[in-house]
Amino acid sequence: MDCQNIEDVKRIVEEKDISFIQYWFTDVLGVLKSFAITPSELDEGLTEGMGFDGSSIQGFARIEESDMIAKPDPTTFQLVPWRSNERPVARMFCDILNPDGTPYEGDPRYVLKRLLKKVEEKGFTYYVGPELEYFYFKDDTCTEVLDAGGYFDSRPLDMGSNLRRDTIFALQSMGIQVEYSHHEVAPSQHEIDLRYQSALKMADNTMTYRLVVKEIARQHGVYATFMPKPIFGENGSGMHVHQSLFQGDKNAFYDRNDKYNLSQMAKHYIAGVMRHAPEITSVCNQWVNSYKRLVPGYEAPVYVSWARRNRSAMIRVPMYKPGKEKATRIEFRSPDPACNPYLAFAVMLGAGLEGVEKKYELPAPVEEDIFEMNPAERKAHGISDLPGNLYAGILATEKSELVKRILGDHVFNKFIENKKIEWDHYRTHVSQFEIDTYLPKL
Repeated sequence: MDCQNIEDVKRIVEEKDISFIQYWFTDVLGVLKSFAITPSELDEGLTEGMGFDGSSIQGFARIEESDMIAKPDPTTFQLVPWRSNERPVARMFCDILNPDGTPYEGDPRYVLKRLLKKVEEKGFTYYVGPELEYFYFKDDTCTEVLDAGGYFDSRPLDMGSNLRRDTIFALQSMGIQVEYSHHEVAPSQHEIDLRYQSALKMADNTMTYRLVVKEIARQHGVYATFMPKPIFGENGSGMHVHQSLFQGDKNAFYDRNDKYNLSQMAKHYIAGVMRHAPEITSVCNQWVNSYKRLVPGYEAPVYVSWARRNRSAMIRVPMYKPGKEKATRIEFRSPDPACNPYLAFAVMLGAGLEGVEKKYELPAPVEEDIFEMNPAERKAHGISDLPGNLYAGILATEKSELVKRILGDHVFNKFIENKKIEWDHYRTHVSQFEIDTYLPKL
């Protein structure tokens, strides 16, 4: 459904006899928030936005400055496919405004829009294509899997193919293009890849994708989760993010005369992401559980490096295919699918641009299996580590002037504050592992 402006929205609401219009936005942690209005409120809701209490939203305003306005973006208008047996329901993503109509600095969508505007003023468009992995379980109280399938398995080993099919149909009905889907490495683990898109649209699509996956699973009587590492001893779920910069129709990352087919801009961009990777890790891997995935041996990168073929590297540059200049891109492999996509895309782009602006030098690629190297060998290759837990990640982020500049003071401080509270709850919790290990012998 292609809506370009307010008039398109009003026309479709009337033609389709839509019952409710949901206003969607996220808190600082990337949790989807929504409220619904009736068509009778649509005129005012489109032109002036709808007021709400921001003090109840994680990372938003304090109670004494709680009045916020949700102003919908009419180009994001789509029907909600899991309400098809009733009068139709639609949704729009919103920008959050202050009462005077200025952008609210605590809005994650605004954080990304603010950075993209600077990129666009220089004549570039930032494209991303995330690969989000997830698990299907029997319900939300256990990790009982639906199948014992592995990578690219089909039926009867893959028992999630019908779920993925219905999910893809739902995504396509909402204007979201899907490239392909398959069973992933771990039991009951799956992946649906979205076709690359400009970053703001893709952040909206990522939020939509996560909800659609969960809703279709619910309709089938099962539970879908984007928890990074739900099963001990199995691969966790990642969100590899393919990214490139275009200048008009030209891919600014491509250079046919370079042995890697990478432009100087692309090399500086990769170097920027590598240098600042520890600082942005807590934004791209924002939960305590995220770091149970970032350990050696489970295909998740834990070392700062880049390569073309080596899938143990943090950044991979897919091999160039003749005639496919527009497909030249980098793949950032450490993020997971439970992050806030608005903030994650922003810090990736900001780190890359820092490398471009300051002309960071790109080290040589590392094509050997880094997991097989000992510490001395990694040091000889100039390979450093990503933070090993949330607290280490937060300390690196807290010292980062770059991340603070990208996120803005409000989001930066609220994010750090929330993550420190999460870490404190985790470090003071007595786990079953500790009871089983220490109680019998101490």
